Amino acid sequence: MEGVSEPVDVVLIGGGVMSATLGSLLQQLEPDWSITILEALPEVAQESSNPWNNAGTGHSALCELNYTPEKNGQIEIAQAVKVNEQFQVSRQYWSHLVDAGLLPEPTRFINPVPHLSFVWGESNVEYLRRRYEALKDHPLFPGLEFTEDPRVIREWAPLLIPGRKKSEKIAATRIVGGSDVDFGALTENLVDGLVARGASLAVERKVTGLKRLKDGTWRITGRHVVGNTPFELTARFVFVGAGGAALHLLQKSGIREIRGYGGFPISGQFLRTDKPEVVARHQGKVYGKASVGAPPMSVPHLDTRVVDGQASLLFGPYAGWTPKFLKTGSWLDLFASIRWHNLGTMVGAGLKNLDLVWYLVTEVLASRKKQHEVLQQFAPTAQQDDWYRITAGQRVQIMKRGADGKAVIQFGTEVVAGGEGTIAGLLGASPGASTAVPIMLDVLATCFPDRIEGWKPELTRMIPSYGTKLSDAPKKAASELAGTAKTLGLAV
Repeated sequence: MEGVSEPVDVVLIGGGVMSATLGSLLQQLEPDWSITILEALPEVAQESSNPWNNAGTGHSALCELNYTPEKNGQIEIAQAVKVNEQFQVSRQYWSHLVDAGLLPEPTRFINPVPHLSFVWGESNVEYLRRRYEALKDHPLFPGLEFTEDPRVIREWAPLLIPGRKKSEKIAATRIVGGSDVDFGALTENLVDGLVARGASLAVERKVTGLKRLKDGTWRITGRHVVGNTPFELTARFVFVGAGGAALHLLQKSGIREIRGYGGFPISGQFLRTDKPEVVARHQGKVYGKASVGAPPMSVPHLDTRVVDGQASLLFGPYAGWTPKFLKTGSWLDLFASIRWHNLGTMVGAGLKNLDLVWYLVTEVLASRKKQHEVLQQFAPTAQQDDWYRITAGQRVQIMKRGADGKAVIQFGTEVVAGGEGTIAGLLGASPGASTAVPIMLDVLATCFPDRIEGWKPELTRMIPSYGTKLSDAPKKAASELAGTAKTLGLAV
């Protein structure tokens, strides 16, 4: 690889689900293009795409209450519909790959798991009832159920009820058509397919420099993690899908579009149990409401996870903080990201979010007992000895100037492209992996405007709703949801 003078058509920096998805799309659209994947770790999908490092296991807004905020007495569903639309695009593409034999048996990466919302307290029960009324007839939320009956909730999710006071007001919604996605397995399968059809994968290659040359190509420099010897190659197009490290690399590229951006790292922990008798009593992803002052990504949830065919339960997240931008990153990552053009943004965003800083401080100082008490708000009879802590992956939230010019912390994902479309990178976090396909379609449209129209027939073949909204066509939505569910082995 290092000795090749001819530029590679596409270099993907980072071996996560975003790079794997973009590579998969491009390989089908332009099968003659050369593709190289550079990964700093010994294997792909070991940072945010690893199933134990992320909570994005099928974010489709079926149960995540932060996507349906209450404002001025109204339940706003626009964000929930948008996220669901995006997830359906991902499902359609995965279904196409399965049908085409480009992905293996779906149970290797996706399994049916009902999605539930669960709340307690009179005001929260009323909120959930109104959320149900707002969504129950929407074509992307078919079969949404609501109940305040503890007996029904116990049937849906047995761990939620025993030990709870009978006088407590509770409510839940459920959609049986939810799923659990192992994005680590999905990424590995996508990369295996890329390599089998001619792409190159180079692991233990840490990229340290990006420079645009006079002919418009990019010189990518770095070092071998083992041996510390340098490497260099050139590329016509570069995608930086390096998770938290994307900010540093885009800064190194010198593109003007990255100016003013900063990153705020948030780490986290989960409680996990693999005890069969406990796991058997819970089948679902159950989301509650976030604590006051908590960031949206910290909404508590009790999840069934299926990894390598083995079911476990995961509860959290418990937020934490380190200055690292990756789980395997450096303690200097945050400080190394400071530039003259983003210092004001970072300071301003920090001062505007002191409640978030205080929340993180209290979370970091929380004892193991305190963490278990939070779990018992969901599962009152949970025994501390049945659960153990695991450390999740790092999330780097975007700090930028908003439309009003004021500094903000943005909880979401954002594509930053420059160099006349020759380089792009992804910043941010949730909903992340679940919406990888539509995000990468945005990259294609942004970076290849002269080709996207010619690609449209093939993109529509792979993703039938491409360029349209399923929410605008109820019959088509019902057909596509049923079709992808059948292909992927999910409930309708």
